[in-house]
Amino acid sequence: MTQHSSLGERLVAEGYLTREQLRAALEEERQGRAPLHRTVVARGLVSADVVAAYLAEEVGLPFVRLSDFVVDTEVLKVVPEDVCRRHRVFPLFRIGNTLTVATAEPSNIVALDQVKRASGLDVDAAVASEAEIAEALDQYYGTRSSITELIKGIDLRGMGLDDERGVSAERLANVAEVAPVVKLVSLLVSSAVTERASDIHLEPEEDGLHIRVRVDGLLRETAILPKHLQSAVISRVKILSELDIADSRTPKDGRFGFTVNNREVDLRVSTFPTIYGENTVLRILDKSGGLMRLEDLGLAEEMLVQYRRAITRPYGLILVTGPTGSGKTTTLYATLAILNTPEKNIITIEDPVEYHLKMVRQSQVNPKAGLTFASGIRSILRQDPDIIMVGEIRDLETAQTAIQAALTGHLVLSTLHTNDAVGAIARLLDMGVEPFLIGSALVGVVAQRLVRTVCPRCKEPHAVPPHLLKSLGLGLQVTFYRGRGCHFCRDTGYRGRIGMFEFLPMSDPQRELVTTRASAAELKRLALQEGMQELRTDGIRKAARGITSLEEVLRATQADVG
Repeated sequence: MTQHSSLGERLVAEGYLTREQLRAALEEERQGRAPLHRTVVARGLVSADVVAAYLAEEVGLPFVRLSDFVVDTEVLKVVPEDVCRRHRVFPLFRIGNTLTVATAEPSNIVALDQVKRASGLDVDAAVASEAEIAEALDQYYGTRSSITELIKGIDLRGMGLDDERGVSAERLANVAEVAPVVKLVSLLVSSAVTERASDIHLEPEEDGLHIRVRVDGLLRETAILPKHLQSAVISRVKILSELDIADSRTPKDGRFGFTVNNREVDLRVSTFPTIYGENTVLRILDKSGGLMRLEDLGLAEEMLVQYRRAITRPYGLILVTGPTGSGKTTTLYATLAILNTPEKNIITIEDPVEYHLKMVRQSQVNPKAGLTFASGIRSILRQDPDIIMVGEIRDLETAQTAIQAALTGHLVLSTLHTNDAVGAIARLLDMGVEPFLIGSALVGVVAQRLVRTVCPRCKEPHAVPPHLLKSLGLGLQVTFYRGRGCHFCRDTGYRGRIGMFEFLPMSDPQRELVTTRASAAELKRLALQEGMQELRTDGIRKAARGITSLEEVLRATQADVG
């Protein structure tokens, strides 16, 4: 029995895979697409750690978590970075003339032999997940150093690329196809995906092209490229996105697909002209991760019950509110995933379509062709829908059309940019929607924010000043946590994000207040009396459970930490 088939049998025996899933994965392996262990991880069937631990046991080697190691930087000098990256190995420690490395491919004797030749040492192996090895390589060798080495081989100076306005489209296209430029852009994207970034920012400045990535909601700079590479890099991104590289004076939007370690991602590209060149932002949409379940978003149990009850209504308007980047679209998609059954006809109008849902008719606004949110809803109503999802209510026409749809037997889901749940009602009133229409159509409003979660590997209790606890109405016995910083979280103390929520279900007393144009303060007072939990309260409860930190909650709710 081969190593991979043995691994597959064990995964089936332990309940990680069904027999059918194993057969499909083995068929991919036979067709040369990817080894079994990579396929099951890429499909999200088995965690990378579980697979690595089983592989280690199969070949009689130790399994290691790289985040548990404090690496001696001197060991990194023993093996060149390019050798480590090419063979997916990471140096752990050296004892005498023996170097121990972590590998994701314990049966790859050629890789270990190359490490032995490069280091001049005997080599022992341990097994770690491929994802952790990639993270460790970026953490300790660094993307910045990889980029530095790569740009040494790119010499575009003297080609007049410092100002793309004076360069022909043909020259830009030729330069953008130069192999080192292609590799550089691929490195920028793959490094960002490996670091779990949601966005890549290519920011032209006077001194060069600054590269920043957004991880867990916060931006950090990863590299500064020389000015003479700016046009080539941005042109390469525009070519991938099928955008006009000859026009650098008008904003543009595009998208392209990319594969990183057998993970498929979509990149949504936006360019915007600035005084130093085209600012370019790439939004990363990880297709391999799948849609989040409603239960995993962070809704408190009672709130989840109320929300589920609201979305099972046959008609009415449900709104999800929050600032840009607060996860509203994720909540809507998770909601549609529950509602999406063969008995329901679901149609969406979005800007843009971020994830493709089976059995859901999805469309994207196109103002140039006359397809707006409002006109899209009117057309959708002629398609016999049960449920309509509208990407965003931005104006009175869209609001009125969505409400009319909700009042004529359809469940309508949409988003608004407001600070809290009752703010959605005030926003609709400000748009000019009649109060009685809001009271009749609105079923409930979700408000949300995203906060970073405390790193599980370095979480420790954190003493909060008594005066701050008192100001928040908390007792001195409450324990909060923070991360001290480690390799796993890149010394930030945080890893991943979770939502804070409040849900306003529309009761009869609320509807009466709305129809009398009551103030937001009155609406909120009644909501709290009826048991609504505020955003900050939900966040503090999550902090008290060690999920996030108190500082994160106060930051997200714009409060002074003190």
